[in-house]
Amino acid sequence: MRDVCVVGGINMDLVVQVPHIPRPGETVHGGAVSRFPGGKGANQAVAASRLGASVGLVGQVGADAFGAELLETLVAAGVETSAVGRVSGNATGVALISVASDGQNAIVVAPGANMAWEEDAVAGVERAVAGCRLLVLNLEVPPSVIAAAIQAAKRGKARVILNPAPYRSGDEACFGEVDVLVPNQVEAASYAGVKPDAGVQPDAGTIKPDAGTVDAGVKPDAGAAPDAGAAPDAGEPPDAGEADAGAGTADGGEGEVLGSGRTPFIKACTGQGT
Repeated sequence: MRDVCVVGGINMDLVVQVPHIPRPGETVHGGAVSRFPGGKGANQAVAASRLGASVGLVGQVGADAFGAELLETLVAAGVETSAVGRVSGNATGVALISVASDGQNAIVVAPGANMAWEEDAVAGVERAVAGCRLLVLNLEVPPSVIAAAIQAAKRGKARVILNPAPYRSGDEACFGEVDVLVPNQVEAASYAGVKPDAGVQPDAGTIKPDAGTVDAGVKPDAGAAPDAGAAPDAGEPPDAGEADAGAGTADGGEGEVLGSGRTPFIKACTGQGT
């Protein structure tokens, strides 16, 4: 039984250093372009392999030079790639990344083969995931692939970790079947329907993005001393690329399955439910 199965994106990252992130309509001079293997799925698989786990990656690359290079890199890192398909007619995914001197970055992803799944390839995802102890996913592949992978993992009683990035409306249907959800601050705010900007003054009952607490809308004179027992700052959510396989619910048990009585999961997650 394989320790970890990762389902997600495989990209070639093209990175350029810039003095600052360009504003809309602005052109800036950058440094040399560097090429790095990337994609959230590939990064997660390599990280798990380096930690000593046996890891298989499920994804797609194009039948091009970038695809061949990425597969060689994954194999060299100890990742099983038999479930990585090579598709013709679609280029390997590419991420165009600008990195400023202060560490800020701006990323544009051309998903290419990551989003070009044929029906038989989606059906193969369940076979690839079967037998894994832990399934790790991200949203750089189509919803149908996410649904098939989670369905297979649940059937095999594997735990499921989802990095819900990049943000994509509609994937919330999957969250009830996930044991550990690992968004970053922007993604958490997007799914919660609030603005992630620290300067925004939220209405009562919304999440304060600069405090990590929930404003219940209770006035200080409602019977509670405003300076007594203040909750500590919850801090920012964990980085989206770092999934703690030992985390889950507070007692370490299985995550709560939400949406009892709703449309069957495979339909809800793929947008085919009513």
